[in-house]
Amino acid sequence: MWLQQLDADIMWMRTAEAAALTHEAVAERLRVDPQHGLSWAEAGVRQKVYGTNSFEVKDADPLWKKYLEQFQNPLILLLLASALVSVLMQQFDDAFSIAAAISIVVTVAFIQEYRSEKSLEELKKLVPPVCHCQRSGQTTSFLAEELVPGDVVHFSVGDRVPADIRLVQGVDLEVDESSFTGEAKPARKDASVLCESNVTSKPNCLYMGTLVRYGNGKGIVVSTGIRSEFGEVFKMMETEESPKTPLQKSMDDLGKQLSAYSFGIIGVIMLVGWLQGKPLLEMFNIGVSLAVAAIPEGLPIVVTVTLALGVMRMANRKAIVKKLPTVETLGCVNVVCCDKTGTLTTNEMTVTSIVTAEGYQCDVTGVGYSAHGEIRPVTENMEQCKYSLYGLFEVALLCNNADFTGDTLKGTPTEGALLVAAKKFGLHDLRQTSQRLAEVPFRSETKVMMVKATKPGESTELWYCKGALENLLPRCSAYSVHGRPEPLTPSRMEKIKAESYEMGRRGLRVLALARGREQDNLELVGMVGIMDPPRPGVRDQVLMLQMSGARVKMLTGDARETACAIGVQLGLPVTSNSVISGDEMDRWNDHLLEEMIDNITIFYRMAPKHKVKIIKALQAKHYIVAMTGDGVNDGVALKKADIGIAMGKVGTDVSKEAADMILVDDDFTTIMSAIEEGKGIFYNIGNFVKFQLSTSIAALSLIALSTLLGIPNPLNAMQILWINIIMDGPPAQSLGVEPVDRDVLKQPPRDVRQSMITRSLLLNVLLSASVIICGTLWVFQREMSDNIITPRDTTMTFTCFVLFDMFNALSCRSQVKSVFTIGLLSNKFFLLAVGGSLVGQLFVIYFPPLQRVFQTEALYLSDLVYLLAITSSVFVVSEVKKYLERSGRNSRPAKSHAKSGFNRTDMV
Repeated sequence: MWLQQLDADIMWMRTAEAAALTHEAVAERLRVDPQHGLSWAEAGVRQKVYGTNSFEVKDADPLWKKYLEQFQNPLILLLLASALVSVLMQQFDDAFSIAAAISIVVTVAFIQEYRSEKSLEELKKLVPPVCHCQRSGQTTSFLAEELVPGDVVHFSVGDRVPADIRLVQGVDLEVDESSFTGEAKPARKDASVLCESNVTSKPNCLYMGTLVRYGNGKGIVVSTGIRSEFGEVFKMMETEESPKTPLQKSMDDLGKQLSAYSFGIIGVIMLVGWLQGKPLLEMFNIGVSLAVAAIPEGLPIVVTVTLALGVMRMANRKAIVKKLPTVETLGCVNVVCCDKTGTLTTNEMTVTSIVTAEGYQCDVTGVGYSAHGEIRPVTENMEQCKYSLYGLFEVALLCNNADFTGDTLKGTPTEGALLVAAKKFGLHDLRQTSQRLAEVPFRSETKVMMVKATKPGESTELWYCKGALENLLPRCSAYSVHGRPEPLTPSRMEKIKAESYEMGRRGLRVLALARGREQDNLELVGMVGIMDPPRPGVRDQVLMLQMSGARVKMLTGDARETACAIGVQLGLPVTSNSVISGDEMDRWNDHLLEEMIDNITIFYRMAPKHKVKIIKALQAKHYIVAMTGDGVNDGVALKKADIGIAMGKVGTDVSKEAADMILVDDDFTTIMSAIEEGKGIFYNIGNFVKFQLSTSIAALSLIALSTLLGIPNPLNAMQILWINIIMDGPPAQSLGVEPVDRDVLKQPPRDVRQSMITRSLLLNVLLSASVIICGTLWVFQREMSDNIITPRDTTMTFTCFVLFDMFNALSCRSQVKSVFTIGLLSNKFFLLAVGGSLVGQLFVIYFPPLQRVFQTEALYLSDLVYLLAITSSVFVVSEVKKYLERSGRNSRPAKSHAKSGFNRTDMV
């Protein structure tokens, strides 16, 4: 009874509600004394009401159920049906080959899915294992999952926030919220500030999973576990389903099409046979046999092998692909949504521009916390401004509390950026030889930090100061000119302000530096511009993505000025109508967002819900969307996107597990390699489908025509089995590993609404099949001129069909380019496969034991030459058709793809 009363009276609080109240009001609402904390007994009662501070992942389906779910694919179901029919008709060889194909495909798919479904479990890692909590008047450490609303928690530099907290007090507190808000700059926290509920980052609240970068403090836990802000992300990830990849949809459609064609074959054969007066059961058996033979059981294997090889090649390029179909999906991507912080940029603040007090301007090369880079004067030479730069970096080093332990920064990113810039200038850390006498820490009210110190060998005590120009400049009465103070005139002051404004307009955070004997009588030494800059090479890759037909949209939690500045540097179109904030999006309904989203390039002040809303709007317009990200706030969007791409180095565990692909070295340029790989894979699968269907139709037509016309069957059962092995065996599968055509990347993303069996592909299939049928029947009729079938007749016909198969496979290596252009020897596996098949055919013809099995006899050399001349016709016809198509395309004016998100390609 008391528990029910407790639950009704106390309740937990959202950060939005807590942020609008004073911490005293929050403490009263949650019935806690911030000086004493909850008692252990009271905390135990609350835990029974609110549960533990953790995320409960739903029980996963048993492994056997997950395995059986793999059989829901239409193509797999069709193969199962054909295997069953083969068993009933005692065609055990066909049944065995089909069963083997199904086993391989289903097992590989199951393993990939089992390894990838861990997204929700990783959210548990957001809760740090230990926290420092005040209970019954004493501060103690225990597991963070034991926290309850009302607990009072202490935290300091390096601590990860264990729950959503309303700040009670904070000393110089700065928190890295980039994994939540996407903003690179640490957020300053102040317990006394009240804010509106619609602000994403609340200055008086801390979020679970964020990191304390500077200072210390304590606060009251207002919500835990599933009720926290990250709990909202957790619930969104539970409800969002990863969409099927375009290849999976294409395979589903292909399975349905083949089913329709199979039933069509059975119906036509039975109808014609019935009209001829033949027994209905006999015609049914023939029709079913032909339909089973028509199903390309090698297709799932080829698709699986091709995708697996693509995954291996991507691994060599530092990209881990977690699901096989993912790598092909990249070939269809026509919109890339990029998280800015940590993806397009390094998430490491960097000094990129310097202006000394006398007006010398310098650019700083290099990005992040690496000391690789240099200071480059814009107009003057280094000798002219070297002394001025020394004075500037002297202040930057002495007024600094940051430090590096290996590659790990301890302190604020801003101070870390100053240390790195000093190293690029070649200045050692002066703090090691100087004596610090006093410090005035940075505060949000003053926005200035001051350190009083003496340099080695000197007794002069000076204040070294840094801070916002508007706060530091009023304290300055002079400015430094080559180390000598000059009076700070109004005109010089206006010029300094103009230079600061120009740096700010470029998206830089401006930090002024000064020194002097008195705190209010300083000498300005210069300004530095700091930002989280784009990664090296990203601009080129963004431009290449746009040239290849994909649109690039940037999503960030940063302010408008910073987002636009980075967008301009990346080559994105930035206009007043192409930029929108999360608050503006909230005022739009889904329909309006879908209408306007094509014109928007930069989305700023984005929360996780906004990112998902953007992806859904794009998918509603049938775009194939790739999403890149590294933070927890990107997790839901990464899962919802058609392909999620996480950063391997700076990415959180949640983002990596929610994504479909991980860039091991955080190199955005790897995405272009993946897109190239994806386009090549679908291209190769299309080549295989063309070969399979043309060979299957030719074989079926020979049997069907002989049956319907009442003439002897030109091939016996063993010969048909041998042809089936070649159709689904190494020669066919070697088409799936054809080297990627360099011109593939220039093609626009393929239209995923287009069926795999396109009109163009079907025409190619029917043309090749017609040549094979006519040529084989010509040879068969010529050999059977005496109307008596002999082993020589069937051997000639059988060998003719096999050679047609080999030449057809050669022509199918490319549907656009000539085989001589792509290189006869460029696919070593193809050469081995065809060579092995031809050797096998020679054994069938000339090896006596196999002659008895296949009912063949030896042929003369002249016979083989004659057959080669006949069968090469399918290759010649294909090459002529490609030449005519290329000539036709070259004569037509080029079409622009800029206005359409979908662009058709002639590849398949």
